[in-house]
Amino acid sequence: MHNKGLGTWIHRRRVKSAGRPAVTGMGLSYSYDELAERIERLASALEDRGIKPGDRVAYLGINHPAFIETLFAAGLLGAVFVPLNTRLAPPEVQFALQDSGSSVVVVDSGFIELAARAVGDTAVHHVLALAGSAVTEGAAGLSWENYDDAVSASAATVRDVPVALEDAAIILYTSGTTGRPKGAVLTHGNMTWNSYNVLVDYDVPSDAVGLMIAPMFHVASLGMGVLPLLLKGGHVVLQDRFDPSAVIRAIEEFGVTSLSGVPTTYQMLAEHPDWENADLSSLRMLTCGGSAVPVRVMDAYEERGLSFSGGYGMTETAPGATSVPPHYSREKMGSAGLPHFFTDIRIVDAMGEDQPAGSVGEILIQGPNVIREYWNRPDANAVMFEDGDWFKSGDMGYLDEQGFLFISDRIKDMIISGGENIYPAEVEQLIMELDSVSAVAVIGVPDEKWGEVPHAVVTLAEGHSATAEQVIEHLSGRLARYKTPKTVEFVEELPRTASGKIRKADLRARYATALSKRQ
Repeated sequence: MHNKGLGTWIHRRRVKSAGRPAVTGMGLSYSYDELAERIERLASALEDRGIKPGDRVAYLGINHPAFIETLFAAGLLGAVFVPLNTRLAPPEVQFALQDSGSSVVVVDSGFIELAARAVGDTAVHHVLALAGSAVTEGAAGLSWENYDDAVSASAATVRDVPVALEDAAIILYTSGTTGRPKGAVLTHGNMTWNSYNVLVDYDVPSDAVGLMIAPMFHVASLGMGVLPLLLKGGHVVLQDRFDPSAVIRAIEEFGVTSLSGVPTTYQMLAEHPDWENADLSSLRMLTCGGSAVPVRVMDAYEERGLSFSGGYGMTETAPGATSVPPHYSREKMGSAGLPHFFTDIRIVDAMGEDQPAGSVGEILIQGPNVIREYWNRPDANAVMFEDGDWFKSGDMGYLDEQGFLFISDRIKDMIISGGENIYPAEVEQLIMELDSVSAVAVIGVPDEKWGEVPHAVVTLAEGHSATAEQVIEHLSGRLARYKTPKTVEFVEELPRTASGKIRKADLRARYATALSKRQ
């Protein structure tokens, strides 16, 4: 075949895995041969609406089989898939549509109003809506149609458009916590090699059943879960939101073998009333990202015979950079793991010099899973690489003697107090030892004497209480005094990205002015 990209994956699977379940979600379930036919029909529908190789097709919605269909249909045509974050405001969605130049958008029924407010002044000329009936209202001159009607009315045409691994497959917009969002251009090769890394390092079997609870517009769910599973012929089970009882029911109903989440996800599951009597015998792999798994959460799962595999990555690495083998979860507690099989890691100082084991510096990443460019951002492209092809992550960390990576913090999250560097992750890890704490973020706030000082923002575990004095006392003698938060505040919840990561930029903006007035 001339198409070497993602678009042919389901076509190649349709005979090898005919009759086996491919994707289930939102009351729908398709086998590999059924999914292949739907993808071909959607590709015909997109082609009839003017989509050509290189054109961009956007998707705005929750986890739904249509997301997967749109991704692969775009790949069959040599077009570029643009998944959009449903949590964005209309102007932010509009920016992504304008910047990417998307001309067709597939919209989930719950986000039609958001799409209608965002498509104006963009290149979008067709909207395919997942609704009960065709949508007729929208921007002037814009065609709104029912997605399922368009798919069923189109031909299941087998096509072989030339697509190379170096061609763009997906444009994924970064969160934009500082400045305007950047569109990371993920090639077919980036996503393919990342999938190879997952299959090798996590030993994914062909009978794997993966439950996707994080939104697929986030690269971790897509790159570490959906694509490797479909490449291997596994079964992808989708949920549109995280609900502990629904997760437990799905594990039992579908025989889920792999689950991904952030520490809060696993903590909420372990604290749910159904946890003790849940049948978790099918589970073989638990992966956790975002931050280190608290010891008490690790204990709860080990009591059920389950271990975690953590990892580190980002949109620009498609997304896997490192992973922790489960048998190292205790020995290397707090580590982000070893580089993925086809990926390499370096630690460098501000001058770009390699650092010895144990020395903190910026994390550089190299491999076929690493992007080559941002969309329409020559300014960012000019500074993203070191020594030609090492991606500058913007994260601080160090390697131990065995090559395990330990994350210190984002460069921009590092606190400089009186000339001393403070890495919030170090402080947060100690605070999370308290049973009363469910989540914490340590940020720098203005201080007249020291420039900035650490401030802890804490959410409490259900049924627990704590005081600022108790949190600070827990750190006494375990941290240098300059690293110990000068203030602690308790909140009901912390602002998070769609992937569950805490938005520290939001916290800094929220607390900086208020706290500086107290000094």
